[in-house]
Amino acid sequence: MEVDNKKNDENIIPNDADKPQKGVNVPNLRFPCFYSKWEKNKFKNLFVLLKNNTLSRAELNYNKGKIKNIHYGDILIKFNDFVLSNSNSIPYINDESIPNKYSELLLKNGDLIIADTAEDYSVGKATELIFNDKSLIISGLHTIPCRPVQNIFASKYLGYYINSPSYHNQLLPLIQGIKVSSISKSQIINTYITYPDIKEQNKIAEFLDLIDQRIDTQSKIIYINFKNKW
Repeated sequence: MEVDNKKNDENIIPNDADKPQKGVNVPNLRFPCFYSKWEKNKFKNLFVLLKNNTLSRAELNYNKGKIKNIHYGDILIKFNDFVLSNSNSIPYINDESIPNKYSELLLKNGDLIIADTAEDYSVGKATELIFNDKSLIISGLHTIPCRPVQNIFASKYLGYYINSPSYHNQLLPLIQGIKVSSISKSQIINTYITYPDIKEQNKIAEFLDLIDQRIDTQSKIIYINFKNKW
């Protein structure tokens, strides 16, 4: 088993031994066998902005409902770079008349939900929605839901990219407010998205997801060991 794990690790650890020629949109460190340049395009050319709702926490619950709601506070605190549709961390809406009332707001697999308000510079944090069941989900208070206009992004890539320093640093000069920080749609649409071909995106997302899984496993082990000592 140890030999197999080492082989798997070798396949996913980035290697800069085979660097392509230097260029504006070519990273210095990347996985082997990828040589094409990365694309760079404005946000507004790659996404369509969707509608959100303004439901407060008081209008949500974690027990039952017909439709789920992604609240900006959960993006900032609970959700990682992507969230699965069957997650128990996504609350339901109390209103029972949802299907007709919010039908035009329903999110789809791969949609990106950005928190446009926070108490610090974490504003702009996002989560990518990955559907693994038939849940009905909409985007809630202080969020900017976005949908790629083309099928050019690998699953989970956008969630990791939008939360990376490479992208988030573009937002820092655009953030407004003192006690409460916010960023507007008009500012976000003029930022830039950088991305490789979809195969390299998949490799990047798989690698980062594996790291997250290992961190989560180690965190649980540390917690259990600490708990047993008491």
